Amino acid sequence: MSSPTTIMKTAATFALVGLLAACSAAPAAGPQQQEAQPGFLAVAAESDATGSATVQVDYDTSEADGLDPQTAQTARSWMLMGLVYETLVTTDETFEIQPKLATSWEQPDPLTYVFTIDTSATFSNGRAITTTDVAESLKRLVAGGGVWSGQLGPVSSVTATDASTVTVQLESPYVPFLAALANTPAAVLPIKEIEEGSIDVKTEMLGTGPYTVAAHRQDKSWDFVANPGWRDAESVRITDLTVEIVSQESTRQAALREGSADLVNFNNVDSLTLLSDAKNATVVNQSQSDFYYLNVNSQLPGSPLENQDVRFAINTAIDRQALADLALAGESTPTGVTPSNLPGACSVAELPSEQATVDEAKKLIESSGFENITLTLLVYTSEPVLGQMAQIVQQQLADIGVTVNIEQYDSATYNARVFSEQPGNFDLSLGWFAGYGDPSMVTRWWNPEVAGFNGGFTGSHDDLNELIAAGAAETDASKRGEILTELCHTADEYSEIVPLVHRPSLLGVNTASLSPTIQTNEGYGNFLRHLTGFTPVAP
Repeated sequence: MSSPTTIMKTAATFALVGLLAACSAAPAAGPQQQEAQPGFLAVAAESDATGSATVQVDYDTSEADGLDPQTAQTARSWMLMGLVYETLVTTDETFEIQPKLATSWEQPDPLTYVFTIDTSATFSNGRAITTTDVAESLKRLVAGGGVWSGQLGPVSSVTATDASTVTVQLESPYVPFLAALANTPAAVLPIKEIEEGSIDVKTEMLGTGPYTVAAHRQDKSWDFVANPGWRDAESVRITDLTVEIVSQESTRQAALREGSADLVNFNNVDSLTLLSDAKNATVVNQSQSDFYYLNVNSQLPGSPLENQDVRFAINTAIDRQALADLALAGESTPTGVTPSNLPGACSVAELPSEQATVDEAKKLIESSGFENITLTLLVYTSEPVLGQMAQIVQQQLADIGVTVNIEQYDSATYNARVFSEQPGNFDLSLGWFAGYGDPSMVTRWWNPEVAGFNGGFTGSHDDLNELIAAGAAETDASKRGEILTELCHTADEYSEIVPLVHRPSLLGVNTASLSPTIQTNEGYGNFLRHLTGFTPVAP
């Protein structure tokens, strides 16, 4: 943090996370954590001070369509682009939908949403937002056919009803619709400028949000400045933001320790202990809906993994809690298909594989007709914890007589063997999914006809696909919970994509320079969600 122009010295409120994970019925609260207030690990101290901040992150935006938010697929892209662009709605600390560019909305029937737009909002070039910008942005997203167009669900039409309202019509009920609108790919774009060719959204950003881009050096840094035309600009205390791209975790740790960075993200849970003695440094664990999974390739001809009993035995042998405790130092919790920290998620403890025993798994292997099963387990090297998890899985599967050989590759080779080759050129592989903000959103990836990326290692199952569709469509919360539970159990029995544990998101804060607000739970990887409420602290 550097050179605040006005200083009111205040103390930030922080809470360190506990070291033991809890395995409980959904929704899971994540590792035991002391909160600053319900739903928040940290709450920014009130201050009239303004100043600058330096944030260090692990990777930069790297999207096929550059800076176009509609095709962005990574959490860092969503977060950084979200400083400039705004969505119609957002999510709060309990994953409830809250207003943003839409001041309110009505749902006159299950298929219709009518949004009232905040027409006081302006793009950073001074032009007022119009309902045409809103409607055409959504039409462009739907027509684009990207990952997020699918998450919007069965949109049949979008209409700028009048100067202040936009109406969206669905073909069928789709409960996650508002949650899908809450993420950066659904942001409102400057349609007028796009159509007249005065801006190329692949190379520059023009939004209605609280910040504008002053400079960007790919894989090096971003410089953001507060947007004076933002409708709540007077509340912004961090007026200049530098985001440095620092791939090495140890370098980010050193920056926090020495005070050259104010907020840093970590992927290694060891950061909690490695920085425990650092002066003015606090590390917290923000629970993400993201989770690690094990792919079990059912599509290789002649493989023992074509046999569902063998796959289920492998699933049963995996001790999710041991993975959380040993590989992630207790800073994670087990999950099923529906992320366990989201409201309405299924209970992990009730999964068929959790109810079964290792002895039963051994008997399934013995009765399968396959002897001396030997499997390869692929991981990619850019996320070291996957190697640790692989070793634990290797030990656990040895208990049921399955030998596992671990192979580590760079991301390009891993992606080619797992996702590109048909069928996938592997037996087992570890990876992770973004969990999003509604429990049914990620379930789409269990239908290969919808997902597109996993047809080389998973089968398409009518019963599971019907449950996936029903879970997204059911509006009665109780009935939806029953459907999602059945969905989790069915996917668990097929054992092709096996959810394991949540992926921790550790955030280090320099308490001598920055007082942030950080939610306990996050669905879209946006730890800068409350940046406009951060305050500087006197040196």
